[in-house]
Amino acid sequence: MKLENEDALDHYIICRQCHTLHEEIPIREGTKACCSECGGVLYRYDSKLAEHGLALSISGLILFILANIFPLVQIEILGHEQFITIPKTVLSLFESGFYLVGLICAFLVFIFPLMIFLIYSVLFALLKMEKGEKIIKDLLVLLSHIMPWSMSDIFFVSILVALVKLIGYAQIHMGVSFWALIGFVVLDLYVTRNLHVYEMWMLRKRIFFKERENDRD
Repeated sequence: MKLENEDALDHYIICRQCHTLHEEIPIREGTKACCSECGGVLYRYDSKLAEHGLALSISGLILFILANIFPLVQIEILGHEQFITIPKTVLSLFESGFYLVGLICAFLVFIFPLMIFLIYSVLFALLKMEKGEKIIKDLLVLLSHIMPWSMSDIFFVSILVALVKLIGYAQIHMGVSFWALIGFVVLDLYVTRNLHVYEMWMLRKRIFFKERENDRD
């Protein structure tokens, strides 16, 4: 396939599963376009994407804050109680001398997840207001780079594994943050799996292409 210029790439999309190249076609409200080879979803059309995305992003930020400011679990062993929080878990790695591991954990389970939902919130707010074409482009590029590095779900699974091993030796009480973390992980999985970055690119193109057309008229 020969393309005349880079702008022509805006009309094509690559399947994330089998990497087959497809030409973008208009679809109706509430429908989705699927790969002709593997059947994977390429993109959907949701006229309320900005509103839905903004609501989910703000909810995710609230859950993330709750998951980090309150105790995650309370562990009681032989009368001694200890409260565990996510920031305290990361800081304990630095205090123990595991600086590299602590730095990696800080980025994977705190900084990147927070950045992703902050970017989502700003993106959908700008798309809703139909402003900031250049800023939206830069944020979408940044989002594409950091999304694979958010591992809050893996962190949550590791917590469950550790708690299962401690059940026979200690009394464990779940804190507010534990339930908030569950909600955040579920929301994070839903957002990252269903709000495709390409759909936000398409929404950006529709919004600002329409504005340029109106300016010409």
